[in-house]
Amino acid sequence: MSNQFEWPIRVYYEDTDAGGIVYHARYLYFLERARTEWLRDAGFNQSVLKQQKLIFVVRDMQIKWQQPAVLDELLTVTAEVVQIKKASMIMTQTITCGDEKKVQAQVTIACVNSDTKKPMAMPDEILQAIAVSNG
Repeated sequence: MSNQFEWPIRVYYEDTDAGGIVYHARYLYFLERARTEWLRDAGFNQSVLKQQKLIFVVRDMQIKWQQPAVLDELLTVTAEVVQIKKASMIMTQTITCGDEKKVQAQVTIACVNSDTKKPMAMPDEILQAIAVSNG
């Protein structure tokens, strides 16, 4: 796993409003997909984790829209862990098109038991994979 994960996303017509600009809530989908693919790249499948009663949920998000993305643009969505705790992590994410920054976000992710919906410690193998990626 590299320090900053990147995932390409193309803007489709379904992502835009009547003006051809990406609808603000769609950026959340893009950010979520990049986090899911980051986790998969680290060797962890969310379906398998859920069978083990472990899910990751967004606890908090701060987002800043900087420039609109438009129909047919190829965006790059990043995900990078900047803080790790036993049952949570903070990630920074960006959405760019070339050198133009579209969105900046800071996301707090909690590790939760899927049955009780209560926080739980992340398994050591996940903590180790995250620690390795952050040097």
